Amino acid sequence: MKIAVSSMSKDLNSMLDVRFGRCNYFVIYDTEEGLVKTIENKGQMSGGGAGIAAAQQIIDEDVDVVITGNMGLNAFNLFKNSDIKVYRCGSIKVETAVQLFKEGKLEELTQAGPAHAGMGMGTGRRFRGGR
Repeated sequence: MKIAVSSMSKDLNSMLDVRFGRCNYFVIYDTEEGLVKTIENKGQMSGGGAGIAAAQQIIDEDVDVVITGNMGLNAFNLFKNSDIKVYRCGSIKVETAVQLFKEGKLEELTQAGPAHAGMGMGTGRRFRGGR
């Protein structure tokens, strides 16, 4: 079984990144071979559609399970249609997240979380002008 974890860096000691489409890397752990592979998330710098690009990358790696914090609707539906299970986890070490999954302690996502529509847009105060 191949498990992909959204990650801030390149190995099992890295912290899980709760942002699926905007994470820096995916650490892929093969439970049968005991091998670890890291791929850079090609979707992280996209102006839009980051989750879709990231999901397609994971699908191309023939992954069975994804562990992340949040996932938008489009990425979630791609995984659902590809029979890839998605599990929620907080910002902990990637290795710990994999262990919690093996122990059956992670919650399976059954619906998408909120989409983010870009990187931090629209959250600041508007200029009100004048005095």
